[in-house]
Amino acid sequence: MNIAALLTSAGINIGLCILLLSLYSILRKQPTNYDVYFARRLAQVQGERHDPFCFERFVPSASWLVKAWETTEDELLGDAGLDALVFIRIIVFSIRIFAIATVVGIFMVLPLNYYGQEMQHKQIPSESLGVFTISNVKEGSEWFSAHVVALYVITGSACMLLYFEYKSLTSMRLAHITQSPTNPSHFAVLVRSIPWSPKESYSDSVRNYFTKYYAATYLSHQMVHLCGTVRKLVSSATKIYKVIISTSIEQGSKPILRCGLCGTTTSSFKILSSEESTKPGNELKSIESGSRENECSAAFVFFRNRYSAYIASKVLQSSNPMLWVTDLAPEPHDVYWSNLCIPYRQLWFRRIATLIATVVFMFVFLGPVAFVQGLTEMDHLTKMFPFIRGLLKRPYINRVVTGYLPSVVLLLFLYTVPPVMMLLAELEGSISRSGRKKSACTKVLYFTIWNVFFVNVLSGTYLKQLDSLFVVKDIPRTLGQAVPASASFFMTYVFTSGWTSLAVEMMQPLVLIYNNFLRYILQKDPPVSSAMSFPYHTELPRVLLFGLIGFCCAVLAPLILPFLVIYFSIAFLVYKNQFINVYVTKYDTGGQFWPIAHNATIFSLVLAQIIAMGVFGLKQSTAALGCTMPLLICTVLFNEYCRQRFFPVFNNTAAEVLMEMDWQDEQSGRLQEIHQKLQSAYCQFTLVSDDFCKAGHSVTDETAESVQDPHSIVVHLE
Repeated sequence: MNIAALLTSAGINIGLCILLLSLYSILRKQPTNYDVYFARRLAQVQGERHDPFCFERFVPSASWLVKAWETTEDELLGDAGLDALVFIRIIVFSIRIFAIATVVGIFMVLPLNYYGQEMQHKQIPSESLGVFTISNVKEGSEWFSAHVVALYVITGSACMLLYFEYKSLTSMRLAHITQSPTNPSHFAVLVRSIPWSPKESYSDSVRNYFTKYYAATYLSHQMVHLCGTVRKLVSSATKIYKVIISTSIEQGSKPILRCGLCGTTTSSFKILSSEESTKPGNELKSIESGSRENECSAAFVFFRNRYSAYIASKVLQSSNPMLWVTDLAPEPHDVYWSNLCIPYRQLWFRRIATLIATVVFMFVFLGPVAFVQGLTEMDHLTKMFPFIRGLLKRPYINRVVTGYLPSVVLLLFLYTVPPVMMLLAELEGSISRSGRKKSACTKVLYFTIWNVFFVNVLSGTYLKQLDSLFVVKDIPRTLGQAVPASASFFMTYVFTSGWTSLAVEMMQPLVLIYNNFLRYILQKDPPVSSAMSFPYHTELPRVLLFGLIGFCCAVLAPLILPFLVIYFSIAFLVYKNQFINVYVTKYDTGGQFWPIAHNATIFSLVLAQIIAMGVFGLKQSTAALGCTMPLLICTVLFNEYCRQRFFPVFNNTAAEVLMEMDWQDEQSGRLQEIHQKLQSAYCQFTLVSDDFCKAGHSVTDETAESVQDPHSIVVHLE
């Protein structure tokens, strides 16, 4: 690929970005599109919509850029949570490190690559991109010392920035635990694989076990029920509404809307059958006693303090590790209820099966990736499609096909990956939604690194050398030969999957089409409660993949670095805008996506150093090769230090922190109030209305009177 083809790809993507962002700035001003572009705000505040006709509504503006830029980290933390702030900090880290790499690469490395050999250069538009890579430096050149210095500067800067980010985010996570409102999950333990007994129910077994071994700290428990019970709840939803309203009128009190499946209470109610509902004087009774046949071998066990719950979740409860398995409970809104009933003995098989399915899917994807890489080679393309030989003789068509089409085709194939990985993560048996998303994020990251980076690097003629990857000593040499040759494809991929995807993210085309279909075709208002949570499993792997490409090409092909800085700068504004206006934070992991980003960055640095060593070996520069090895060792040692110093805080909670929080609650007299709320925190089948029960489980007389439609009651399964 030459410079002209690269500029053609850049021009097409810049034009698309300007068009889409201009269209976004117009569409976001239309009141009918508020459900798409301000979903998070509408989910929090219900207000009147004014639809004044003015010319300003149809003129592109950059007001959203100003708002995103002015939003501080504290505001973002308060509005979107710690996970959102961690994601933005990852982008800020990328801007900083690649700004440093751009200065070093463009002013130190690029001129040496360009004049690396004595040759007659062409005019810049016709110049091949290969002359800007390290491949253009002659063998045994003394100029490789500059490449080593650049590698040291970039790696040292990255490690220093990683250290300060890890330290800062560790403090934020501790503050998230200690300063946030009382979290019921701190007092709850999820118990699975409860032994079956013919003499007593699962509930009695749990009560007897924890009363015996945790008599001083055990508070209560709540069984997990089979999801088939929901059918009864759905069929009786209207009758429940009538019973609640009639009871509140007769007793003149505020009824407690608490499901009998979700803890014992004197105010719990029963799902009435059609026969029972017709009997006069029917009283509400607890359905807990009649639900034993629907119990799973899993339960939430509540303790009197955080420290006791944490100890119980970490201790081996039985001499048989497959019985009485305990884990820290997820937050109530984070629980993935349908996976709690999976027999614990199946989980190991599910994990192995999903791992095999992931690997198989990765290798099945080799076909599309090899096909895409073939589009960048004219000879290979004309052999596959002889009838387009005449079209490819035209310069502009040639530039579009080789410079733009491959990255577009690959991007379309990659859109199928996140849904597949999310399905595999669900089948894996995660007990929480955030755990499922973290698992999917890791799978997508591995998939994109393998298929977008390694397979593209080794495709074509290098795919025949795939067996050399299994010989350790040949890995640096193979990658060192292949990566510089693939630099042109990665540049166009940054344009298409980077710049254009950010503009598409702003537009939200699928949600926009869906909402307009509901509004204008079905004549229905889109539900405000349908606001989405941020797709970390899609966006985080993309950001980390660009970081990998940037580190690996920083010394080998530094021309890509300015384009990456532009991408991360736009991403900083785009994602902040989306967190502020679009996505709703339904659950928060407390910043646990940062260790994934840290490990991916360390892997990128190590891989970049291995590839550089391979290039130095191919170029017969023994001195440069020897100077790079200590840098590799220091990077690994730095990662080990961070793993020992910071990672345990993200993986566990310190005992002193939990005991201090327990002591503060005891001194303030809030323990009794917390214990009462635990009884209704984890409600598997919660009956709520669109007009009441949004802040808690109580229904006031005023809100009950305002609800006129019994069909507005819906059943939330999770």
